[in-house]
Amino acid sequence: MPYSLQTHGVLLRRLIDHLDGAVEQAYADAGLDYRPRFTPIFRALLNKGPATLRALSRHTGVSHSAVSQTITQMAARGWVSLEAGTDARERIVTLTPFARESLPRLEQCWAATEAASRSLDEDVGQPLAGVLIRALEALERRPLADRLAAASSDNHGVNR
Repeated sequence: MPYSLQTHGVLLRRLIDHLDGAVEQAYADAGLDYRPRFTPIFRALLNKGPATLRALSRHTGVSHSAVSQTITQMAARGWVSLEAGTDARERIVTLTPFARESLPRLEQCWAATEAASRSLDEDVGQPLAGVLIRALEALERRPLADRLAAASSDNHGVNR
């Protein structure tokens, strides 16, 4: 099917498959059991130190549920440890010694990913991240649900 006939969702999923699949393979080639979705959390912990799930969600812009799922995966692979916080419901996430020892290999992978992203940006003719940020900002100003409601009303002869 031509790209022009595919929906935004299909195109975004295909883009993510291309990007994350290649990056995940690069980690595997470097001998790391690491997924691209770990990076925002890993970097937040590296820069801010131990943190709660809520703080990680706030700092990364990733939903609490997604942070929780990612932390579970990271803990299973030995990247983070969890300790009880001051509140019985609160958990504190910390990078493990293994994670800190693996940092030089991760930084090499991150540098290669940045260089590959710059190459893609050149081929696209503009920074892909900039396009995605502008799309997200536009959706924050006017959510797709509002746009769908307006389009539905317009298609039924009702003006808003």
